[in-house]
Amino acid sequence: MSDLDAFRAETRKWLEANCPPAMRKPAVTEADACWGGRNFKFQSKDQETWMRRMAERGWTVPTWPKEYGGGGLTKDEAAVLKQEMRRIGAREPLVSFGIWMLGPALLKYGNEAQKHEHLPRIARGEIRWCQGYSEPGAGSDLASLRTKGEDGGDHYVVTGQKVWTSYADEADMIFALVRTEPDAPKHEGISFLLIDMEWDGVSTKPIKLISGKSPFCETFFDGVKVPKANVVGKPGEGWSIAKYLLTHERTNIVSVDSGAFAGGDPKRVALKHVGAGDDGRLADGVLRADIARFEIDALGFFATLERVKAEADTGQGVGARASTLKYVGSELNKRRHELVMSASGADGLLWEGPEETDGMAARNWLRSRANSIEGGTTEVQLNIISKRVLGLPDA
Repeated sequence: MSDLDAFRAETRKWLEANCPPAMRKPAVTEADACWGGRNFKFQSKDQETWMRRMAERGWTVPTWPKEYGGGGLTKDEAAVLKQEMRRIGAREPLVSFGIWMLGPALLKYGNEAQKHEHLPRIARGEIRWCQGYSEPGAGSDLASLRTKGEDGGDHYVVTGQKVWTSYADEADMIFALVRTEPDAPKHEGISFLLIDMEWDGVSTKPIKLISGKSPFCETFFDGVKVPKANVVGKPGEGWSIAKYLLTHERTNIVSVDSGAFAGGDPKRVALKHVGAGDDGRLADGVLRADIARFEIDALGFFATLERVKAEADTGQGVGARASTLKYVGSELNKRRHELVMSASGADGLLWEGPEETDGMAARNWLRSRANSIEGGTTEVQLNIISKRVLGLPDA
């Protein structure tokens, strides 16, 4: 038996013994996910048990070094862990912007004090992070940001506003781009700061979307004192860190796994509303073909995503391919919600109802439109692909 086979056998045994049965079912809504944080309330004892047990092994962030709260697994071992979790239908024990975005940036650019302070708390679900990038006048042209940090000696005094700050009203801390060198070229005068949301001068205001719900907020900084020890990398190096982090954000925005939530799986929804024929297949042949095409395209996309991530683990980087993944993944996710609407029939038009999933189809379909905007608009991604992937000249 190879070392990897032995690891698989051990992992399978451990998961069978430690993953509660309730955590082996698809989450119904995004609210069922475990986000962690100072004020997070677990939905159930099983959810808490599952997160705690995985965190103890470092398997909430399996490839991070053990000294920072990770599992220290190789990429092949991490792939086996993912496969074995899928085999029993285990949910992700912890979802977090700290895991998806800030963690990789700290591992690459953070100093040892920052790594030891923040990474273990991310891995254990003790701190919930949000992202402070976009501003009212700086979205796709992010380098035009105006939030400023004035030099106060051992700290910066930060004043300005961020917008579309996902979950800012629930987060404990924010990683933000702040202009600290006003006379430098716009891409060179930006610093990457770590700010506690409870500090004096930080406030948030929710933004409601057409779906009736929204994770988005406006975030305001009114003379917030941020220690210079909270600058990641060097002052003025924020743009390079921001670009690196965006590659991780874009590859995570495109999580279109049709089994992620019970209410968002076209096949599951179609069987509920349309039903199966005598042969066990979905009764509506046209809808069945549409779902099959989506699932084939999604499988191809996820295979490509896994390959790119594996290449990144070897040090090759993702680079401009993140734009390709973000564009294709966004379109797939919109297709998924369109199929759910089609499969739901008239019930898909419900805005609210007695059951927990009622109204989800319409609300999630409307929410999926934002995939073409967040993390860089589709137009921006296509421009990057044309220039940096295809090598086409400027129009």
